[in-house]
Amino acid sequence: MTTALTAAAAGLGTGLSLIVAIGAQNAYVLRQGVRREHVGTIVAICAVSDAVLIAAGVGGLGAVVRSMPTAVTVVAWIGAAFLVTYGVLAAGRAWRHSGDNLEAVGDAEKSLRTAVLTCLALTWLNPHVYLDTVLLLGTVGNSYGSAHWSFAAGAATGSVMWFSGLGFGAGRLGRVLARPRAWRVLDGVIAVTMITLGVAMAARA
Repeated sequence: MTTALTAAAAGLGTGLSLIVAIGAQNAYVLRQGVRREHVGTIVAICAVSDAVLIAAGVGGLGAVVRSMPTAVTVVAWIGAAFLVTYGVLAAGRAWRHSGDNLEAVGDAEKSLRTAVLTCLALTWLNPHVYLDTVLLLGTVGNSYGSAHWSFAAGAATGSVMWFSGLGFGAGRLGRVLARPRAWRVLDGVIAVTMITLGVAMAARA
């Protein structure tokens, strides 16, 4: 196996290890996938954002992030506030759901603009995206020397695979979650996840 392929494989594995976890961004992609709302757009935003951040890290932005702890702290507070707010809204949806089903969605929920802005906020207002994707992946990627861009390509490929599988695969859960009680449980889990992450983020800021 050539050095480039080794680096790409390492990038794929490292990238997947960082994103395959319960988090705010994954919870949102899952929710949109289950509802089958703007899934392609949401998956593309997540994958492209990761690719940009990975490239920035491998290209040297990690050193800049390391030198600006105050900026990371500010982003952490903003992100924490956003996560808690989104979590409270999800809790409200879980509480209100009774006889409605997946088709009974408010205009704001179906808005492409709302979906895009929410996805961008969950992605770019998360300080861990700069610490993990930019700093960590950038550091590991640069350890491969001239093959660092192969590492970046592998990591970006991992993001495409994960978000595509999560977003489009979640649509298969539609029948299971067509029952109001099941949807209340999902919204409840999302609410707990978002609020917990938001509070933890604020505590570490």
